[in-house]
Amino acid sequence: MSVIDSDAHVLETERTWDYMLKSEHSMRPRVVPTPSDPTSGGESWLVDGTYIGKARNVGHDTAREAREMEDIRARLAHMDELDIDVQVLYPTIFLRPFTRRPEVELALARSYNRWLVDIWKAAPERLRWVAVLPLLTMDRALEEARFAKENGACGIFMRGLEGDKRISDNHFFPIYEEAGRLDLPICVHSATGSFAVHDYFIDECGFNKFKLAVVGSFHSLIFNKVPERFPQTRWAFIEVSSQWIPYAIHDYARRFERAGAKVDKSDVLRRNRIWVACQTDDDLSYVLEYAGDSTLVIGTDYGHNDTSSEILALRKLREDGAVPPQVVKKILDDNAKALYSL
Repeated sequence: MSVIDSDAHVLETERTWDYMLKSEHSMRPRVVPTPSDPTSGGESWLVDGTYIGKARNVGHDTAREAREMEDIRARLAHMDELDIDVQVLYPTIFLRPFTRRPEVELALARSYNRWLVDIWKAAPERLRWVAVLPLLTMDRALEEARFAKENGACGIFMRGLEGDKRISDNHFFPIYEEAGRLDLPICVHSATGSFAVHDYFIDECGFNKFKLAVVGSFHSLIFNKVPERFPQTRWAFIEVSSQWIPYAIHDYARRFERAGAKVDKSDVLRRNRIWVACQTDDDLSYVLEYAGDSTLVIGTDYGHNDTSSEILALRKLREDGAVPPQVVKKILDDNAKALYSL
């Protein structure tokens, strides 16, 4: 049985931006000290006038050179210690809104993706990655998706909100169509791309800013029947646990049943080709009644330190006996392979 970490992270460094074009160097993110901002950890990225905490949410149960991919052999060695065969890599800096300018978004996304390509080339069987697209420029977004597919990507990164648009907005339909053609899932990660939402909840924890946007986007997608429009496209909802699945599906079903439609609540995820990353402290026996055993995956949130981080999550799922072994195998192996087409 393979063990697949369906949500691991890289922490960007100044090397991440070495792939920017010469004409884009004025847009390059800079590291600046922010000692008066305790939420930043004392150091921030400065991107197009926006400060993004760099030294916060850092998992100190991981070595710096491993989480920043400075030493890929160290990362692989730590994966061996954790009994992890494959990690799917998600970004860090892009979890928050950082610009309203398409040219800045394009420059950063393109450089980040090429940094990840070099990481993937160092261990193509063990380090896979999810591509960041410049969604403000649709033609370039489609180009990046095709480039990513040709260079080891196994998914497309999206946030619960993207700018001033919900992800059920038809603006994104060309991406969803292309994702199905490329065999790349749309991976909606705990994050927001909306300055309005992020700044409204600026003094709160990440629950309203990041988590609820993702849960809401799930409901919007299935309620508006977006997955039905793209029958070849897969979807994932990552780093928001799975406890919300019964609530969201129950609400969705009631709305359709009031209009006389019958909804099989146990088959909503499978029918819509949706996977969800669970956590070991979820009530999985209850969640599985709604999710079924073919739609859950799990990740460690490697490199981070927040409510979803659990470096030993995959080992704990195997060893604590709360979930039947055949279901554990599906969560750690079969389901992740099906989601990411590994």
